[in-house]
Amino acid sequence: MGRGKLRIYLGAAPGVGKTYAMLSEAHRRVERGTDCVVALVEHHGRPRTEVMLHGLEQIPRRELEYRDAVFTEMDVDAVLDRRPKVALVDELAHTNVPGSRNDKRWQDVEELLVAGTDVVSTVNIQHLESLGDVVESITGVRQRETVPDEVVRRADQIELVDMSPQALRRRMAHGNIYKPDKVDAALSNYFRPGNLTALRELALLWVADRVDEYLNEYRSEHQVLRIWGSRERIVVGLTGGVEGRTLIRRAARLAEKGAGGEVMAVYIAGSDGLTSASPKELVVQRTLVEDLGGTFHHVVGDDIPAALLAFARGVNATQIVLGVSRRKSWQYVFGPGVGATVARDSGPDLDVHLITHDEVGKGRGLPVTRGARLGRARMIWGWLVGVAGPLLLALLLTNVAADLGLANDMLLFLSVTVAAALLGGLLPALAAALLGSLLLNWFFTPPVHTLTIADPKNIVAIAVFIGVAVAVASVVDLAARRTQQAARLRAESEILSFLAGSVLRGETSLEALLERVRETFGMESVALLERESDVDPWTCAGSVGPRQVVDRPEDADVDMPVGDHMALAMTGRVLPAEDRRVLAAFAAQAAVVLDRQRLQHEAGQAKELAGGNRIRTALLAAVSHDLRTPLAGIKAAVSSLRSDDVAWSEEDQAELLQGIEEGADRLDHLVGNLLDMSRLQTGTVTTLIREIDLDEVVPMALGGVPEDGVVLEIPESLPMVAVDPGLLERSVANVVENAVKYSPPGSAGPSVFVSASAVGDRVEVRVTDRGPGVPDQAKEHIFEPFQRYGDAPRGAGVGLGLAVARGFAEAMGGTLDAEDTPGGGLTMVLTVRAARTSAESGSDGCSGMVGSGSRAVVGTAGAGKSFTAVESAVAAESAAATDAGASEGAAAWAERRTT
Repeated sequence: MGRGKLRIYLGAAPGVGKTYAMLSEAHRRVERGTDCVVALVEHHGRPRTEVMLHGLEQIPRRELEYRDAVFTEMDVDAVLDRRPKVALVDELAHTNVPGSRNDKRWQDVEELLVAGTDVVSTVNIQHLESLGDVVESITGVRQRETVPDEVVRRADQIELVDMSPQALRRRMAHGNIYKPDKVDAALSNYFRPGNLTALRELALLWVADRVDEYLNEYRSEHQVLRIWGSRERIVVGLTGGVEGRTLIRRAARLAEKGAGGEVMAVYIAGSDGLTSASPKELVVQRTLVEDLGGTFHHVVGDDIPAALLAFARGVNATQIVLGVSRRKSWQYVFGPGVGATVARDSGPDLDVHLITHDEVGKGRGLPVTRGARLGRARMIWGWLVGVAGPLLLALLLTNVAADLGLANDMLLFLSVTVAAALLGGLLPALAAALLGSLLLNWFFTPPVHTLTIADPKNIVAIAVFIGVAVAVASVVDLAARRTQQAARLRAESEILSFLAGSVLRGETSLEALLERVRETFGMESVALLERESDVDPWTCAGSVGPRQVVDRPEDADVDMPVGDHMALAMTGRVLPAEDRRVLAAFAAQAAVVLDRQRLQHEAGQAKELAGGNRIRTALLAAVSHDLRTPLAGIKAAVSSLRSDDVAWSEEDQAELLQGIEEGADRLDHLVGNLLDMSRLQTGTVTTLIREIDLDEVVPMALGGVPEDGVVLEIPESLPMVAVDPGLLERSVANVVENAVKYSPPGSAGPSVFVSASAVGDRVEVRVTDRGPGVPDQAKEHIFEPFQRYGDAPRGAGVGLGLAVARGFAEAMGGTLDAEDTPGGGLTMVLTVRAARTSAESGSDGCSGMVGSGSRAVVGTAGAGKSFTAVESAVAAESAAATDAGASEGAAAWAERRTT
């Protein structure tokens, strides 16, 4: 049995109606025939909620003694033994009394889900663990009972029970939530309008985030590239300058204008890992955007406008916020700038906001490629000092202090060279050294105003000067390169830490990992390719991105081999060699994730094969005995008839022939069930759903039961049903035969009653017997293959009748469940869909003409009973089944009825 499904009613505060809504859902399910029980519901003395418990089966609670007081908790063992289809469990965040099976009620619910029981539960937004601090800051009350967010997020369905603060306070004032002596205190404290409004907003935003997750999954699965403006999502482009704080605050104000707006700040760094941005300023801006409820992202990309637009479209953003350029007017000769480029290429689905700030027009310097290590501003100052510094110093020494001496002059020029090296690195320092040596030779080394040097000592001095300048510049340049390497290694360590964390968390989504690769390296598309051998073609195991996946790694801009027959292929740009080390780690992790997914799939297949092996083992056991019993009877009867030693009378011959016929019928029934079970196990049952009256199918299913053994009642007002006639007949026949088999022997009159009724948009067929009945814990067990309850003799069948009946019912979109018969016995409830009326289907009223003359069928079924109305419809059913390429079940049904 698979894992059960969890449905949660989420509220903003106590009293909004979560429990009432849960109980209403329970009544709807019970009316549909679902086995639904109340495992634990707290009505807190609220009359309307307490009334909703009437008519629902309640599991008795378990009593626990703690500190001389008796408390009641949910009896998990009792619920597991009862094995209901749906269990209601109130207050998911509740802390159990010490001594309970688990510490938390959500852990109890987890046990029920693992056992295959669907659970409907309730929780308030303030009980979510991640919102504890926020709720305390709003209400001043610290919630001690919490539930992990992941437990709620894993729910298959979350329904928000919403109510305005004014309506909730009116309910409180009317005494519908708390007792009158507590109303005033509650209204003036926790239930203040501001508190309720804030809690309501928290609940709405939390549910909106869950809806957004579903939307992103849908867009990814269907590869939707166009932006859907379902929610305001604002991307802020940061440069690392102080103006980023202004942009973040302005984006936050824009997000506040739209319901559930989201701010995503993104900083785009070059692929070489070098940047002129201040790491300290980026930390400040990251903190700021997170404090305002947004998120911070770090993306790699050489083309900043393209990378920014790709990120915005990837997260389904609706607006982009950028700062007005800081460049001087003359600097626009190098290009239009990031803001203008983004606005030009954004298209009609993205709004671009250019925000003014205090740094506008203050300049960003010339685009010097060499300055990436030290920053553009430092490189400019380095070149200014390296070129203008020696000239200004020479002018000063010749006009102001001409008598300092050559040694002092050289020290001063060396100081300028060191300053240029400290500011701009190697190249400005070399320029300063070369220019300084020329100026020293021309102005201060005899003979002056010539490039010749008369004294050899001056030659040595100038050589030493040049050597010291080059050495200092080299040291400074080496320090800059080491700083760059440290920054790159830090970024690599963060990425590798993420990968290690994903491994420890057991994340198995290949698409999520590939999307992380695409975002980290700023690529357009990423795909994991594999092949069986060196000569086989490449196939795509997984891919993300808007561009078409390449067929071979050689066609990609970047390919990273993973083993001999797998490769990670990326398109968009060429990566530098130093980035391939981190890419190799991503590729290896992608291979691990793919292997994990396949192992999980193989484990599921192995589980199915194990189930099939159990079925085959039971089949062999059944064939070895149950099928041999009627064969032995047939063989004995035939051998007796063929014997020449005995002269059989006509009565004896008739009796032996009857035994042969009954044995053949039993064989046909057993083999038919075996074949049907095989079809269900292999998933080859196909259905031809048609609209038909029950009184055209159900009577035909009673042909094999003893005469006067079944009473059939089908109301005249019963609507038509949408079923496969053949499968429905087989289901009803198996259920009725099972009921007759377990009916008390020697009972006077009919022992099995078949009735039908309409319940909403469903129709129920109830088969009631007065047999020994089945305990609650065994009701699901009887629907398993090769199971026979009680002391049924071995010759009574192989235990497939009910399993086949339920399988056929579910194949038609219906259900088959067992209930206790009042006064003793068992009632099988077969629920199928009611056919739509002409008005509902929009037809001209011609559909379903076969059953237009339906009437109530009330009578006693017998082996030789005839139903003219059904026989008259068989030809039409058979023709329709043939024309439509009928399913195996419908065609077989028509063939059996016409022969």
